[in-house]
Amino acid sequence: MTSTPLTFTEVLVERAGALQEAEAHVFLPEDADAMAQTLSYAGLDAAARTIAVRLRERRAQGQPVLLLYPSGQEFLKAFAGCLYAGAIAVPAPLPRDRKERMRRVTGIIRDTGAGLVLTDAANAPEVSLWLAMTGRGDAVCMATDTEEAVDPGQWRMPRITPDDIALLQYTSGSTSEPRGVMVSHRSLLANQAAFSRVVRSSPEDGFLSWLPHYHDLGLIAQLLHPLWLGARAVQMPARSFIKRPVRWLSAIDAYDTTISCGPNFAYDLCVRRVTDEQLESLDLSRWRVALNGAEPIRPETLDAFASRFAAAGLRAEAVFPAYGLAEATLCVSGGEPGRGHHRRTVDADGLERGELREPRPDAPTRELVGSGTADEYEVRIVDASRRELPPGGVGEIWLRGDSVARGYWRRPDESARTFTASLAGSDERYLRTGDLGALVDGQLYVTGRLKEVIILNGRNLYPQDIEWAVREVSTALGSVHGAVFTVQAEREQLVVVHEVRVQQADWERLRSLARRVQALIGREFEVPAGNVVFVRPGNLRRTTSGKLQRTLTRKLFLSGELPSLYEVLDPAVRRLIRPQQTGLGDELLRQGPPSGRGALR
Repeated sequence: MTSTPLTFTEVLVERAGALQEAEAHVFLPEDADAMAQTLSYAGLDAAARTIAVRLRERRAQGQPVLLLYPSGQEFLKAFAGCLYAGAIAVPAPLPRDRKERMRRVTGIIRDTGAGLVLTDAANAPEVSLWLAMTGRGDAVCMATDTEEAVDPGQWRMPRITPDDIALLQYTSGSTSEPRGVMVSHRSLLANQAAFSRVVRSSPEDGFLSWLPHYHDLGLIAQLLHPLWLGARAVQMPARSFIKRPVRWLSAIDAYDTTISCGPNFAYDLCVRRVTDEQLESLDLSRWRVALNGAEPIRPETLDAFASRFAAAGLRAEAVFPAYGLAEATLCVSGGEPGRGHHRRTVDADGLERGELREPRPDAPTRELVGSGTADEYEVRIVDASRRELPPGGVGEIWLRGDSVARGYWRRPDESARTFTASLAGSDERYLRTGDLGALVDGQLYVTGRLKEVIILNGRNLYPQDIEWAVREVSTALGSVHGAVFTVQAEREQLVVVHEVRVQQADWERLRSLARRVQALIGREFEVPAGNVVFVRPGNLRRTTSGKLQRTLTRKLFLSGELPSLYEVLDPAVRRLIRPQQTGLGDELLRQGPPSGRGALR
């Protein structure tokens, strides 16, 4: 063993030898009355050795191995087993429950070409059936929690180098098809060090997560980082949090958690769903890093969360905006724990024109949240002509650093475009993040996704700004989600698709709500909103981290597959998405109650 581990496999072996029976992982079952499950460092090491011996028998070294597990310790054992075997771990969700999840996992196994799938005994029959149904019946499904006559003493450290691939982290697919990011041992270790410097972590910290293990913020920051430190990770199923958000906060209290992460929507959900009575029982005074990342960060959410839970001892400076992406392994930037975060109020028109300008008297403004400094990277803000912009200019964020991954699995052309970009007149290579942002005094301000920005009349509008404004129109819209995008129908037109929660969804009420949405967008953003579609809660697709899938929503809208509850559409847009109905005549297509009754589509 080297004094400084060169691979994550060496890290795990070293931790097991040093920490032995210390707790590595605690799992809190969805059943709140069930006993917590604990796994020691020695127990993780023994399980990993056993699984690695079985993988070696199947010649898995250097090959992608799909990991399909529910939340819990069997996944962690299998992941470590892949590292101990020199195999490439591919975390993915179980192919069940929802059609989009089934499509995602089917796409992942086809993209990887994996011939070996690991799961637990309880899910093995279902996984085997799924493999057969997707035409991958030749792939081997192996349950890792079954008793087999395997001697862990047969294990030997695999011959791997820092540049070998440790895992494929599949992107969330919020703007495109998921792609497998090739994360080497070198990049994984570099990002662990970067994340530690950002959050000032140590082995004394306590970590707790509800995020899925196949999501980069859940895996890299909250499962692997504690192991890298030699600390303890506590995990609960995502369903536990979604059903009762207070369980996340109660577990943070009960397990002396100091660092816990979540996307913006999680903090928003806690503000809305945790009751006063539940709040009285919480002590959040030890929570020093409440990291907010993985999706656009709203200053209103940061304020509301800090204010709501101050009574439970949460310090305002614990609320911690950060920025990262799978292509950089995870962590890119963050603030300084305990110092609060930066904000910047800018002129709205200037932001729409691609520049952070000082506010003008009596002119609209936007408030941006700083995502801290990217001290481990060389950061460039770049325009469409590949020229670097000066401080305050809004462009695509480009990165260079040790944490940047090797590329996309089996996608050389996409890898070249994304991971080897160069500035005009330079040969230096950068990662194109696809995110828009600006640098001011070293602070990184992320303003949106390049593929999702709305360009109307020469102005750059950010869909998340419009979406959050729409939620303020009514309580029927405030507790659910919406997607804003444009379509080309005679001209570029704005479309608002929003879930609506009303006890009695009568036609008159929905028509009034749609008119209020149109009025607000016209007033606040000075653009016409001729297309408003209301759908039932749950009809808008989201990624594993909770990101809204606007690109998919737009695709479903254009194909006429969105199950609308109520819609008002510009005639040109209606002809675009419902061409088969145009022969009926516009008078039969107008939204309205037949025979004077409140009928719905």
